Amino acid sequence: MAVVFREASRRDLETLVKLLAADPLGATREQYELPIPLAYVLAFDTIDADPNHLLIICEFEGVLAGFFQLSFLPNLSYMGGWRAQIEGVRVAESHRRKGIGRLMFEHAIALSREKGCHLLQLTTDKKRPDALAFYTSLGFVASHEGMKLKLG
Repeated sequence: MAVVFREASRRDLETLVKLLAADPLGATREQYELPIPLAYVLAFDTIDADPNHLLIICEFEGVLAGFFQLSFLPNLSYMGGWRAQIEGVRVAESHRRKGIGRLMFEHAIALSREKGCHLLQLTTDKKRPDALAFYTSLGFVASHEGMKLKLG
């Protein structure tokens, strides 16, 4: 399997937003249109400028097959240990059930270890039982109850 990982560039932004909006839950909160709304451009530029935040592209045979955001978070707890957080994981519909998601997570785990993180964390919507089962198969444990407060 010819899989390549790389950091996203501005030229990838249209495809990334399209993948976010193609998701059933993303369809209710994302806005894919051309030109790409400025909010996405500004968010991309902010992420791209910060070395503790990465947008990682997974290419399969030269085609963008998926992506994720990986953020490295310093903490006072765990004796000042770093943790990684993975967000916005998407695999293109045409590339699902081919092992791409597992390879993406293996890459995220490797990057997190390279950074010296003591754990990799994620949240998943309770409306995504398949995603929960997938994360469990990777060794993630639902050890905490997550809570969110919408601010807008």
